[in-house]
Amino acid sequence: MSKPGFEKSSVREYFESIVVAVILALFIRTFVVQAFKIPTSSMEPNLLVGDHLLVNKFVFAPTATPLERGLLPIREIRRGDVVVFKYPEDPERDFIKRVIALPGETVELRNQKIVVDGTVVEERYAHYLLPAAGDSEGAGVDVRERYGPVTVPGDHLFVMGDNRDNSQDSRYWGFLPRHYVKGRALVIYWSFEQSEGGTSSPISFLTRFFTGTRWGRLLHQIH
Repeated sequence: MSKPGFEKSSVREYFESIVVAVILALFIRTFVVQAFKIPTSSMEPNLLVGDHLLVNKFVFAPTATPLERGLLPIREIRRGDVVVFKYPEDPERDFIKRVIALPGETVELRNQKIVVDGTVVEERYAHYLLPAAGDSEGAGVDVRERYGPVTVPGDHLFVMGDNRDNSQDSRYWGFLPRHYVKGRALVIYWSFEQSEGGTSSPISFLTRFFTGTRWGRLLHQIH
């Protein structure tokens, strides 16, 4: 008569399930996706303060062979991508901006128009609070009006916020090292309009949750 097989206890099965779930969550958090909250108005009106995003950390992952590049959903960074990255002047902080120019390209801001390698780039997403001053006195020293031309060095990017009059970006702190990029902003999974003061009760908290949530922005893809 053979001995009965070893049976795991319910406690051990639950424990192993929890461990696997935690490891999977950490893997996803580290290599696949990251949550990010918009803290400032530098990307308005496309991204608002209080937008909560999912960032695809896998899409720009390095590959060793052409086969990997052909089979995996991986690609190079493109002009126009909205990326989350480590702020060069304080790598502990994450910033979000739009890629304007790639390595080797010459970029210039001319009367609020982006010119890359001599060609004006159409930017439907760019937002200015004030109209261009043109050739008036003082316009030439305002980086919100004019900048460059500069050539982006290898393994670097030139990035800017969509809210051009209210964004600390490559015009102020220089080029972004390519390896500082964490991933591409993918989708808004929740958006909440900030308000002054706190909530005094669970009922007011729930009320504020429903009235403050920007329901029309949920699951909005980022372009």
